[in-house]
Amino acid sequence: MRGRAHKYLGFGLVGLLLMVILIGFVWLPYDPLAIDLDNVLAPPSWAHWLGTDQFGRDVAARAMLGARISAFIALQTVALTVLAGLVVGLASGFLRGWTDRILMTFSDALLAFPGILLALSLIAVLGQSRHSIVIALSIAYLPSVVRVVRAAALSIREREYVEASRAAGDGTLYTVWRYVLPNALPPVLIIATSLFGWVVLSESALSFLGVGVPAPAPTWGNMLSSARPYMASASWLSIAPGLCIVATLLGINMLGDALRDRLDPRNAA
Repeated sequence: MRGRAHKYLGFGLVGLLLMVILIGFVWLPYDPLAIDLDNVLAPPSWAHWLGTDQFGRDVAARAMLGARISAFIALQTVALTVLAGLVVGLASGFLRGWTDRILMTFSDALLAFPGILLALSLIAVLGQSRHSIVIALSIAYLPSVVRVVRAAALSIREREYVEASRAAGDGTLYTVWRYVLPNALPPVLIIATSLFGWVVLSESALSFLGVGVPAPAPTWGNMLSSARPYMASASWLSIAPGLCIVATLLGINMLGDALRDRLDPRNAA
């Protein structure tokens, strides 16, 4: 019962995020970049549901646009990380030998750095932009995906159907594509779901530190950063983006737990 409740709550929160993003494509209550000095730091009202910021910009509109920006950065990062992780992990786990040693040495070297610090360093080199954030976070989280894929490949390469494929004279690429990759996907799907939440949190942290998405584009992280001087006098500035981050992470984590329970054969009973 508890697992089912978590699943439904996770689907509900993620569905709410998707709905906000889709609505934001066709309608926003105000221009999120428009400055209105006559409504500076206005509290929540019927005119401005979540109030306005220090420049009179509507907080609700900025939070909706921030959801779209954060979601697209997370999706691009997850796609790039999973794709690279599959290639490196499958090559390392299936080929073994010197290929495994070289690739895992590189992966362990990346793993030696804290993810957020590695991302900060890469953004300093690549420059501050959305593409730089995607590349930096993809490299930072790559070792986690590589280890999961490698572990799956190491187990699958010893299965009877893989040995039969080799005995039949199938090439390495065909065997990996036909037998290893499909059976390695379930754990990858689980970590990809969790990775989405990690990337949203990391992107928010980078924006909070001032090295994320460049202004004036709104993200939940830079909205929180801008709200710091007004925590006492205009608390609504930090409540809105803070709740968005919390709800997104909660929904993604619950969805990931439900997906793990669904795909993990040990939970079949």
